[in-house]
Amino acid sequence: MTHRKSRPAFGVLVFFAVALSLSAYFIFAAVQGDYGLFRRAEIQVEAGALRAELAGLEADVERMENLTRRLSDEFLDPDLLDQQARDVLGLIRTDEIVVR
Repeated sequence: MTHRKSRPAFGVLVFFAVALSLSAYFIFAAVQGDYGLFRRAEIQVEAGALRAELAGLEADVERMENLTRRLSDEFLDPDLLDQQARDVLGLIRTDEIVVR
């Protein structure tokens, strides 16, 4: 009795090579692709930065709305009006000394 080493068929080797190649491609695409894990992490970081920028812009808008309301005809803030007259028109009071 002679023992022959059985070798897998060539078709089986090709099948596993193709399956391994496809698996490697899909794993790479899932990690590095346009919709992969790394891109998702980048998008989350970018979304956090945009949320922070939005909060800052909303605070600026709120501040400007407050200043606009304080200078409106319905509500006049004398201190704010005085500040604007000084800044925009360059006015000073009679009891003040200008130092240049």
